[in-house]
Amino acid sequence: MKTKSLRANLQEKGLLEEFLKKYPYDLASKYSMYAQTFNEPMANIMDIEYVAVITLGTPPQSFKVLLDTGSSNLWVPSIYCSSQACSNHQKFNPSLSSTYSALNTALQVAYGTGSMTGFLAYDTLTISGVADPNQMFGLSETEPGTFLYYSPFDGILGLAYPSISASGATPVFDNMMNQGLVTEDVFAFYLSRGGTSGSVVTFGGYETAYYTGQVNWIPVTVQGYWQIAMENVMINGQVVACSQGCGAIVDSGTSLIAGPPSEISYIQQLIGAQLYNNDYYITCGNIPNMPDVTFTLNGIQYTLPASAYVRQMNGYCTSGFQGMNLPSANGGLWILGDVFIREYYAIFDRGNNMVGLASAV
Repeated sequence: MKTKSLRANLQEKGLLEEFLKKYPYDLASKYSMYAQTFNEPMANIMDIEYVAVITLGTPPQSFKVLLDTGSSNLWVPSIYCSSQACSNHQKFNPSLSSTYSALNTALQVAYGTGSMTGFLAYDTLTISGVADPNQMFGLSETEPGTFLYYSPFDGILGLAYPSISASGATPVFDNMMNQGLVTEDVFAFYLSRGGTSGSVVTFGGYETAYYTGQVNWIPVTVQGYWQIAMENVMINGQVVACSQGCGAIVDSGTSLIAGPPSEISYIQQLIGAQLYNNDYYITCGNIPNMPDVTFTLNGIQYTLPASAYVRQMNGYCTSGFQGMNLPSANGGLWILGDVFIREYYAIFDRGNNMVGLASAV
């Protein structure tokens, strides 16, 4: 996919010289057999989804995948799938791969807006030029409904913990760690804004060029999703939601910020959003006068201006908040999706079970 290079992005932001001093270019490092850190570009699909290209098999078969920290399975459509959603996407053909190994364990994965059924197998996954051998992945046989038919990606690559992986499949990053392919058990997301290029996921570490200030670390409270504790949500210095504390999931696979419907409804009211046809619309001209929304995480306040939480598309403006019932032991769960991650560079540390957040450049 055509996208602006890391070098070009750093040069535009005046950060290239500093970056090269810290990470001098070493041509020989490409041929190292040791663990490494590597970047994979992602295409920004209208600020809604961030999609990367991987290959599976030998010779490689190419697929566009959604990189999702809110799930743990890797799967792609297969030639055995007859659903409408498979008709306009790339399909994996096992007979064309010399490294394919059938597992034949049934697989079923459900998402908020779609699902798949199929079976598991092994093959070589290549991402950003790095080969990840014997990767367990799903081959879809059914993909019900229309959501996946209209999706710009073929499959999904989950980056959450193995405890929520369907059928006990080993997640991609766990396999990378087990095979010693990464220098650190860490990966990080930089999401570009306004549909522009430059989005990157880094495996094996994180890049200082993508954030300013310091990284604040937040312990993972439940090792399933990347769930952390949130103290409250504030507008104009007043607590408006999560007043007794609640859980929050940092999720690259969700476009918006989601929370309990009653609390989200109150926030929509406070920011001046009006409900119409199941969407909350905002008068675009009001954006400069709208309040900031602040999330308190581990004692640090993370503020989103209206320009960050209002989605502007085709001349219309809609709210980046959405009501969703996700019950938990201490009240409803929140999802801090792409609306949040675009403003705060997100680092996922499996070695220490922490999420790092810093202001994105």
